Amino acid sequence: MSSFEPYTSCTLCPHACAVNRLSGDRGICEETGELRLATAGLHFGEEPPLSGGGGSGTIFITGCSMRCPFCQNHQISRGGIGRVVDSDEFIEICIALQDGGAENINLVTPSHMAPTLAEYLKASRDAGLKLPVAWNSSGYESAETVEIAGKVVDIWLPDLKTLEEEVACRIYGIERYPEAVEPVLLAMADFGVPVVDDKGRMKRGLMVRHLVLPGEMDSTRGILEWFAGNLTGRAWLSLMTQYTPVGVPGRQLNRTEYEMVLGWLEECGINDGFVQDLVSGDDWLPDFRRANPFSSDLSRILWRWDTGFVRD
Repeated sequence: MSSFEPYTSCTLCPHACAVNRLSGDRGICEETGELRLATAGLHFGEEPPLSGGGGSGTIFITGCSMRCPFCQNHQISRGGIGRVVDSDEFIEICIALQDGGAENINLVTPSHMAPTLAEYLKASRDAGLKLPVAWNSSGYESAETVEIAGKVVDIWLPDLKTLEEEVACRIYGIERYPEAVEPVLLAMADFGVPVVDDKGRMKRGLMVRHLVLPGEMDSTRGILEWFAGNLTGRAWLSLMTQYTPVGVPGRQLNRTEYEMVLGWLEECGINDGFVQDLVSGDDWLPDFRRANPFSSDLSRILWRWDTGFVRD
């Protein structure tokens, strides 16, 4: 089977659009079979074992298999910012991140481009890439995608949005989301428990991320209970509190809700992982039209979709 055959009748995510992306057709992700990137750089705002001292080597991929209405990266996930890169340019980006001190290669929203990324990452290894590769995904992907990615990925960073069918339909517009995401996370856990080196840098394993939504506390509690019952000792949990309504009405998490979540963590006996400090305001939100989409203390951009490599 050709490495790119999955694109001919695409079922790389549970939407199973079955379009021929190699012929230019587009499904929910709105992408063809060509890999498009928005930015690549060193990011210092990830969890400590990912950022380390050198920063996580983030590569932001255009398109997404989910349509979260409040996505902070909406300019690339839905807005189409990015341009096509071939294998040679992708390899050059990876090596530049490695040479720049990155602790890992962190692929952001990669699921819909799994066949291409697997091919390009193999070529990057042949060209001298030695860093661990992180799969920073929505978690909404098929078993086929996990199998493809598993050949080149070391660190799994999937989101877990909710395990309540009503919440998945109301907020994310997706039916049967829980039954799609649970087996994917368990399959990722089967690749091995989290491993860090002597400097505390993550080298392999699963870290499940959950964004706590204000007013949806029962949904978060259900996730904590599921994690405790299914992934304790097999994965880390990262609770994020930076929800900011982008283009939708709403509010940020409040202190009462935050303290509630901390109490549930203790009740569930979840000790392995991270909890983001409660944040306020929106000045941290990225803008991918700027030379550096993030604040300068959070990232250093090495490549952009509109200018190519950024030379100091």
